[in-house]
Amino acid sequence: MRSLRFPCLSFALRFALATFAVTFTTAPITASMLWNWDYSGSGINASGTFTTVGLPNGEGGYLITGISGTRNGNTITGLQTPGTSIPGNEPYTVDDLVFPGPGPQLTSHGFGFSVSGGSYSNPFYADFLPTPGYLEFFSTPPFISGAGAEGHTELSIQFSAVPVPVPEPATYVVILGALVLGKLWWRRVWLQ
Repeated sequence: MRSLRFPCLSFALRFALATFAVTFTTAPITASMLWNWDYSGSGINASGTFTTVGLPNGEGGYLITGISGTRNGNTITGLQTPGTSIPGNEPYTVDDLVFPGPGPQLTSHGFGFSVSGGSYSNPFYADFLPTPGYLEFFSTPPFISGAGAEGHTELSIQFSAVPVPVPEPATYVVILGALVLGKLWWRRVWLQ
């Protein structure tokens, strides 16, 4: 029987046990989530990515904290702050909540964003209509509030948002542990 010439084995075993202990005994880490979203309607095509908080609120909605994408080829430049209105759509405020579905994925407040060129968009779920559905309020300068204001539209859209699957942080710990153990095993086998 040959002797064990692997002084790091005890370290490797301790590392593996610690990795699995941390992985399976710690509380889940709350992180942000990514979502792919898009909507379209007559003359409208918008899509991009949301960043939301990692946990839903009491109603199941995720707060949007960041946005990127395009609307009709123009770059989205910013997210409207919850509780405020996009210019030209006062007094209607956004709440920046998205829901995973089934059912409506936006509230009657929706989310708001600015677009390069100075325009703003507020997609929302119009649950107050006889036939509820998604609408987009779109405003352009000079941002005069009121129905029929020049440059403003409120059109029907089809909206969809899907969370992007991302491995939990614990998965990375397990993968790292496996890589370290594999490297140590390789050194033991090939460097004897």
